[in-house]
Amino acid sequence: MVYEFRYNQVFRHFDVLLEGAWLTVQLSASAMALGLLIAIACALIKTDGPRPARLLVNAYVEVIRNTPFLVQIFIVFFGLPNLGLRLSASQAALIGLSINLGAYATEIVRAGIESIPRGQIEAGVSLGLSRLQVFRYVIIMPALKAIYPALSSQFIILMLASSIVSQISAEELFHSAAFLESRTFLNFEIYSIVAVMYLVLSIAFRGALNLVRLAVFRRP
Repeated sequence: MVYEFRYNQVFRHFDVLLEGAWLTVQLSASAMALGLLIAIACALIKTDGPRPARLLVNAYVEVIRNTPFLVQIFIVFFGLPNLGLRLSASQAALIGLSINLGAYATEIVRAGIESIPRGQIEAGVSLGLSRLQVFRYVIIMPALKAIYPALSSQFIILMLASSIVSQISAEELFHSAAFLESRTFLNFEIYSIVAVMYLVLSIAFRGALNLVRLAVFRRP
């Protein structure tokens, strides 16, 4: 028996996959921004916060990093309604991805902050910089520059992990592929195309992140 590939039938519905890919891009980019903000806040608390706050951040990081993302997203989407907070699939996906990234990126950002020499911070204070200016120019920007490659890799992992949110019916790329497969039964054709699409998205995100690095950290 010789299998006849029918990619032409998949490309007739390629707009469905493109719509899913666009939602994947939007969801991933939003989660990257929110997750980074969470990571910066938690890293600051871990390096210079009161003990109770440090304990809470440590607990958050340990819980998220040692439980499956699928369980986390199920708790957000299916568990929170029991507490009176009902979210759409897209909202739950964004919250789940942001919280997950925040926990993993916290340790990366913390390492970057702790790499800044203490004398450099004291020099900024002695020059009359405000605490906000010291944080912006002396601490966080050099720290982010040092850890940017690690953060970029974590961002790409997040984008690939976004396929898991299809389990709560968030209409991203993998969900669109599963919908199309259920209508055409062209398993191999659809998922091989989706694999290539994720590869293209990974390369595109990496290129965009490199452009951000050049724009932000290589100013004259």
